[in-house]
Formats: sequence, structure tokens, C-alpha cells
Amino acid sequence: MADRAVGIPFAKEGIPFIGAAVGVTVLAGWLGWMVVAVGAALLTLFVSWFFRNPSRVVPQGSRLVVASGDGKVVAIEEEFEPRFIKDRSIRISIFLNVFDVHINRVPCEGVIEDVQYQPGLFLVASKPDATLRNEQNALMIKTVQGPKVLCVQVAGLIARRIVCWLSPGDRAVCGERFGLIRFGSRMDTFLPIGTAVRVAVGDRVKGGETILGELP
Repeated sequence: MADRAVGIPFAKEGIPFIGAAVGVTVLAGWLGWMVVAVGAALLTLFVSWFFRNPSRVVPQGSRLVVASGDGKVVAIEEEFEPRFIKDRSIRISIFLNVFDVHINRVPCEGVIEDVQYQPGLFLVASKPDATLRNEQNALMIKTVQGPKVLCVQVAGLIARRIVCWLSPGDRAVCGERFGLIRFGSRMDTFLPIGTAVRVAVGDRVKGGETILGELP
């Protein structure tokens, strides 16, 4: 699947929000409501910043796994993944605050085996309970080497919509944009045991650019 967001400065899902904020700014200015106009202008800047869509330099290597989103690494845990992988794996969780880029990116090369949406709660995305209880969307990727990598979009406290542009059978291109979450969220990547992890808890990462690990 071609990267549908190349060359677009904002995620297209954000354009109605940006347009509405611009409209309120212009209308309030025309009516002379300067306080409202200034507030709406600040809102326009925030929404535009939230939905920004920067390009990234994707590292090359068929065994590399890159960050699926911008943010802070809040957990690296070896645990049993019960729903999709059904085996022990390494979970790397990245928390995206409202000021981070929210375009999500494919973590590795391969084929999309499955895409499953799960309704749920809207707990604070940085909390451990969010892993299983929050609204989320999971992508199962069969890598070129054979092992499977699970990438999960997890909604947060104020997130109310998960967007995913990929479907089962699509080619997974490392670093390619595949969706976003509005507004504030978390990205979980489950890696095979034996993966050489390249990040640590507390690190700031860039989606599509920072290497999380190297597959065995």
C-alpha cells in the first residue's frame, strides 16, 4: 500500500478540526470579538500542531524494528501476550502526550496478517491497566524473517478515535504512516524473545526513525 500521507503537512483527519478553528477565528475577528478571536487563533495553532505530519528518515535493515510513534518509552517488559501472539514477548510501550506527533508508523517490514479493533475504556494511557482495558487497535505483522511483531494503538484519557489505514494482506513497509489516534495515546510494540532492544525506559523516540530493536 502506498503511503497515503506523503507530502501532506497535516493528517487529513485533522483538516476539519483545523478548518473549524480557522472559521471561528475569522468570524470572531469580523464581529469584533477580539478575546474570542485570540482564543480561537491559539486553538487553531494547537490543533494544527497536533495533526502535523513530518517526514522521517527511516533506517534501513530488514531485521530492524522502529518506533511506531513519537513519545517517551514508559515500559519495557517481558511478558505473556494472551490475545494475539499467545506467547512470551517483549512489550515496549511509548506514551504520546498531546504535544507529540500523533501519526503512527509501521514498525517493521513484513505482511499485515490481521487487524483487530477492540472497544474499551479510556484510562490514562501511561498506566499499565491500559494495555488490556483501553480502546485499541492491533496490527499483527509477519516479518520477513518469520517471527511476528504486534503493534497496538491504545487510546488514552481524552482520545476518542483510532484511525488505521491498513488491512489484512497489505504489505508492511517499515516507517510507513498507517494511522493516528486523537488526542493523546500510547503505542505498544510486542517483539519476539531474543530481540536486541536498543532503547531504555525514559528515552524519547521518533516514530519511523528511532530503532527500538533488532530481530533475532
